[in-house]
Amino acid sequence: MEGYKLGAVEARFAELVWENEPITSGELVKLCAKELEWKKSTTYTVLKKLCDRGIFQNDGGVVVSKLSRDEFSSAQSEQFVRENFNGSLPAFIAAFTARRQLTDSEIAEIREMIDLIGKE
Repeated sequence: MEGYKLGAVEARFAELVWENEPITSGELVKLCAKELEWKKSTTYTVLKKLCDRGIFQNDGGVVVSKLSRDEFSSAQSEQFVRENFNGSLPAFIAAFTARRQLTDSEIAEIREMIDLIGKE
């Protein structure tokens, strides 16, 4: 799904929103002018695009996220595994560890996460 892929500029914009939300659209325009050197029209174009993709919403001139930064990162990760490893987390881990050996502490942390999931 295209919705969870952001270009570099969109990612910078998203970070500004997440760091400053809730933020009025007027304040967002000023912030983007200062931080990204954007014109008002550019800010509104990118905002609309990301609102249409369900990441943010502009309700009554106040911009907030529909997905938190963590939720968005999780969705991106799921999408990556789905698109590149046919949705197989074991295949992803096998590919990842083929080039880089996990440390003992990483293995312990992963085991702990699996144990917690198994108890739910």
